[in-house]
Amino acid sequence: MKTRLLLSALCGAAWLTLSTAAHAIADPTGDFLPGYAGSHNGDLDVVGATVTYDAATHLFDFTATLAAPVATTSGAFYVWGIDRGAGTEKFNTGPAPIGAGVKFDTVVIFRLDGSATIGSTVLADDVTWSGDTITGSVSDALLPSMGRAFADYTWNLWPRDGSVAGNAAISDFAPDASDAAVTAVPEPGSLGLFGAGLALLAATAVRRRHG
Repeated sequence: MKTRLLLSALCGAAWLTLSTAAHAIADPTGDFLPGYAGSHNGDLDVVGATVTYDAATHLFDFTATLAAPVATTSGAFYVWGIDRGAGTEKFNTGPAPIGAGVKFDTVVIFRLDGSATIGSTVLADDVTWSGDTITGSVSDALLPSMGRAFADYTWNLWPRDGSVAGNAAISDFAPDASDAAVTAVPEPGSLGLFGAGLALLAATAVRRRHG
């Protein structure tokens, strides 16, 4: 009985360790910003998003789920604000401030022509979508650190309606009033060591039972 309880606890610990590493966010449906002046189509309303970093491939992978199929709004594009260590609340100034708590020092822009833009760098065919989900990948070499490790970057996603100028083009912030943490993908070696540790603990428990 004690062995089964110990093994159950070990499995629970493993699940908790792996699951708490994820930082996917959910965002309420229909929460368009009060000052937003663009189309209220669902593809400009974020309902879920995540950014992962894989040290083995040196890639940041971006995924967003919208409340309607991507490209419902022809002029839509999607801006990922990234805080690499020097982020500020760039929108929270001026006569109509928005985005309190949203800090970033660079942006990655996903466009409906399949490109991703980072500063003056345009990555062709790096953005894809299917139904209500849009995804893309960016090399960490294009997002150099400004004080943080890659796995410690934070992010926020905001869609924009390209037919509207200025901050009034921003339909939604995801998450609201804060940034989310990047999800670091465990390296294969780390997972192997973790599994080996669980196996050793389980074998020790069995030996104690029969000792």
